[in-house]
Amino acid sequence: MPQNDEYFMTLALREARKAFLQQEVPVGAIVVFKGKVIGRGHNRMEQRQDASYHAELTALRQAARRLGQWRLADCELYVTLEPCAMCAGAMVWARIKRVVYGAKDPKAGADGSVVRILGNRKLNHRPGVRAGVFAQQSRELLQTFFRQLRKRKRRRAQ
Repeated sequence: MPQNDEYFMTLALREARKAFLQQEVPVGAIVVFKGKVIGRGHNRMEQRQDASYHAELTALRQAARRLGQWRLADCELYVTLEPCAMCAGAMVWARIKRVVYGAKDPKAGADGSVVRILGNRKLNHRPGVRAGVFAQQSRELLQTFFRQLRKRKRRRAQ
């Protein structure tokens, strides 16, 4: 399945670009079941004023609605940034089969960058993980976003 990883990560990047255009932190996620996209999302925390509107949670909710169940054991989740603790916890609880992500997140990553939730042997479920798919593209989109955000803040402060 790794040959499909790049295709689905392209779709996750498309979601991240939607967030970017909405001045949200550009993270995008896709949930795949048997080769078909059943959930998609991008960050909308600013728009919704809700800390739980991460791309992954939006995609997980949509996938659960589509399948009519919260257990997503045969699903894979593609996300442009290493999941945070909240999102990684939701993936474990949803029994996601595999997580594929782009860039590492040294400030909040829960695949070992800050904490290890994905792959933690003490938890009842451990999804497979593949890191680094389109990491550079994901990282560049984030860096551009934060560079522009800092510029906007400097302009407002003047």
